[in-house]
Amino acid sequence: MAGLERYFESPAQRRETLLGIALILPSVVLISGVVLYPIVYNVYLSFTTVPLNPNQAPTWVGLSNYVDLVTSPRFWQAFRTTLVFTVGSTVLSTLVGLGVALLFDREFRGRRLARGLVLLPHVTPIIAVAFVWQFMLSPLWGTIPNILAEWGLYSAEAGLLSRRSTALPTVIVFSAWRNFPFAFLLFVARLQAIPESMYEAARIDGAGAVAQFKDITLPELKGTIAIVVLLRFIWEFNAFAQVWLLTKQVLTLPIFAYQTAFANFEQGLGAAISLLLFVVQAMFVVGFVTLFGEDKV
Repeated sequence: MAGLERYFESPAQRRETLLGIALILPSVVLISGVVLYPIVYNVYLSFTTVPLNPNQAPTWVGLSNYVDLVTSPRFWQAFRTTLVFTVGSTVLSTLVGLGVALLFDREFRGRRLARGLVLLPHVTPIIAVAFVWQFMLSPLWGTIPNILAEWGLYSAEAGLLSRRSTALPTVIVFSAWRNFPFAFLLFVARLQAIPESMYEAARIDGAGAVAQFKDITLPELKGTIAIVVLLRFIWEFNAFAQVWLLTKQVLTLPIFAYQTAFANFEQGLGAAISLLLFVVQAMFVVGFVTLFGEDKV
């Protein structure tokens, strides 16, 4: 309060303070309306039962929605599936992005064109690539089942996307294929910032390619790897379109929330699922930053 009073001691300071408040006020109002209000309203809905009649107000039910969720086998099944999908696609897309970035971190003819082509899976509309993958995975005319059948790895008449046992791995591969260019971009940018003199000094000392990667490249990429894993985990945990468009056999938490809210019209329960999604991600982010350090992330 004493500092605030000093600000208003001088007319010039008072005008400067009021000008600052006036300048940031539109942003505060915009953020409050677009971000904070939906979050607060979602929290409110998660403690209610929403009637189908829009003229009726939601009924307050307390923690009933959360009790129903934690005692529901379907919720825990979706939670486990979401974790497997998130970890699998995050690890796979990060490793593929790192491998391709290392491959492209050298001079060769047509490198710029090749780098542009690598980005195609990530910039192509999701609806287009999902239908292309569905066509390629079709058991009748798809190329991938035919190739797997020739190798003796596939003999079922049902499609890879039609069975739960094969749908989840297929969706993980699809998600990693679509999103590895994001990791590739970050890794390439960081690799180009590593001074060449470090590799020259290592070669003079007799270090081979593996030693250079272990002692120079990997330590320099630690921060980038942490950022890629953090962002990809958050995005994959919320992934909806890339799973829903490819198959209906994989039930993740975002799809469970969608079906609950807009197919079963249990919007209070759907809001509770969304809030639990948010809480799990917040816990992951806090744990990740604590583990790796704020300066690395």
